[in-house]
Amino acid sequence: MIYLDNAATSFPKPPSVVNASANAMRFFGANPGRGGHKLSAKAGETVFECREKLSEMFSCDVERVIFTLNCTHSLNTAIKGILKKGDHVIISALEHNSVLRPLETLQRRGMITYDVAAVNPNDDEETAKNFERLIRKNTRMILCTYASNVFGTVLPVKKLSSLCKRYGLLFALDCAQSAGIFPVDMKKDGVDIVCAPGHKGLFGPMGTGVLLFSERVTVESLIQGGTGSLSLQKSQPEIYPDSLESGTVNLPGIAGLSAGLDFIKSVGGEKAIHERETYIMNILKEDLGAIKNITVFEKMHGKIFAPTLSFFVNGVHSEQTADELDEKNIAVRAGYHCSYLAHNFLKTTRSGTVRVSPGYFTTKEEVKFFAFCLNKIAMSRKI
Repeated sequence: MIYLDNAATSFPKPPSVVNASANAMRFFGANPGRGGHKLSAKAGETVFECREKLSEMFSCDVERVIFTLNCTHSLNTAIKGILKKGDHVIISALEHNSVLRPLETLQRRGMITYDVAAVNPNDDEETAKNFERLIRKNTRMILCTYASNVFGTVLPVKKLSSLCKRYGLLFALDCAQSAGIFPVDMKKDGVDIVCAPGHKGLFGPMGTGVLLFSERVTVESLIQGGTGSLSLQKSQPEIYPDSLESGTVNLPGIAGLSAGLDFIKSVGGEKAIHERETYIMNILKEDLGAIKNITVFEKMHGKIFAPTLSFFVNGVHSEQTADELDEKNIAVRAGYHCSYLAHNFLKTTRSGTVRVSPGYFTTKEEVKFFAFCLNKIAMSRKI
């Protein structure tokens, strides 16, 4: 199988990740922070080591690195645990439903309001101005994706960070498609909140995510319960990370995520990974540009882009195209990619798009074969 669906989850995982998760279950699968015995201590060390690595990667205080189930969990915790009644939020027109739906829920309940800023992938200044025009007296936060999960568009993060600093706003990033590819230094870049999955560009297992936040931010817990600390206290502990990590953490997942972070370092860091994936994507774009009877949304890439590209065969629903590619043992993602805003913005709600997202392990030969098969599909539909 040629796997071109890394925007959903990275695959294959480095062998070190698989081994780390298996070893955690095989050799020290005790509950971290829930016992004084050696196995629990070893589990706790593994969790803390991963927390330290994430703290270093994103330049965030270690106690403010929170493990979650996934990026959706991180985003919901940030949105519902930070925003107060009367707050206003600005998001982009390319946001995932994990940003849109929590905000829509809070707005319908009369808690907050939000506005959507248009994005011009070829004019960062215009995009920043679109956000600035929407700022109100009660605007609390700009929350946006670093890179679109549908089109690979990279937003002007530094310009938006400067905008937030100028107006005294919180700046939150959904790094679902950027973590492990584009570096974020929260302190230098002026980012207050980072939400990221562990299982995509960080190469960890599914069921892992992270929430990181600066000293400017207080996050209230959405879930209360056992934290392994202050057990005789009736109320939830206020100290981080305990207050936001009730219940047993995913030790095998975190062990694998820790190995994934080591893998990123071993190949030269985010820059090396981005260069490799950009090289593959440029080959792919060149080959798709030669295929007739398809529409490719390459214009959404701009100068810098994430390794994700959308297209459709003219007159054919995207899911049909994906099914035919699946018959050739090529895995892509078709439809609407959990992103109403992005598809509404590009007016692709009728047929959706086929999303192709190569990863670090994707080869030139694989994308060449993909383009060959797509060309045959497109030509068979040509009138």
